[in-house]
Amino acid sequence: MSGQLRVLVADDQALVRSGFTMILAAAGIDVVGEAGDGEAALAAVRRLRPDVVLMDIRMPGMDGLEATRRLLASGASTTAGEPTRVIILTTFDLDEYVYAALRAGASGFLLKDVTPDHLVHAVRLVRDGDALLAPSITRRLVDRFAVTRSEAREDYGALPSLTAREREVLVLLARGLSNAELAAQLQLGEATVKTHVARILAKLQLRDRVQAVIFAYESGLISPGA
Repeated sequence: MSGQLRVLVADDQALVRSGFTMILAAAGIDVVGEAGDGEAALAAVRRLRPDVVLMDIRMPGMDGLEATRRLLASGASTTAGEPTRVIILTTFDLDEYVYAALRAGASGFLLKDVTPDHLVHAVRLVRDGDALLAPSITRRLVDRFAVTRSEAREDYGALPSLTAREREVLVLLARGLSNAELAAQLQLGEATVKTHVARILAKLQLRDRVQAVIFAYESGLISPGA
């Protein structure tokens, strides 16, 4: 994806906002605005239309979870017409709020002590449409917080629409394999794997790989703890 990468930083701590802004600006990324709570973040997204929002999960007033839900449900988009993406900021990885934000459509999460290089890489990765998927942490979140199929709010009626190969790809994707690893294990070309992943996301109406991981568990395709 071409064009200047535009980021909004939403966190109730001014030092966190300024620190992240300095790191991103040094990497040539345009921080178009800052916000100290969820309501301010939503207003800034509507006004500035950033590519990526770094959203603190716990803020006073409207927290980052509710702001993420509203932002993604509104269909917020960038100046180029692409969907605005959200990366959750948290101090604690095994957090039910983080899991809920991922279910709502956030593209991943970062711990606040993230290294500068990882922060820059994460923002660029998510802007380009990929999910910020840390397999070990994502699986720990799923194992701890995933609801059972009978409790889940989503309709999993689309699952039978997947071909046998697409189900196989989804299972491996849910275990955290990259496209390259999927290609090697299935003895397919990476382009073919990308096509399978794109079809899975389209058929299941999922935003990205993070939601695919959650779907695989909550649909019963994979069992937490397996």
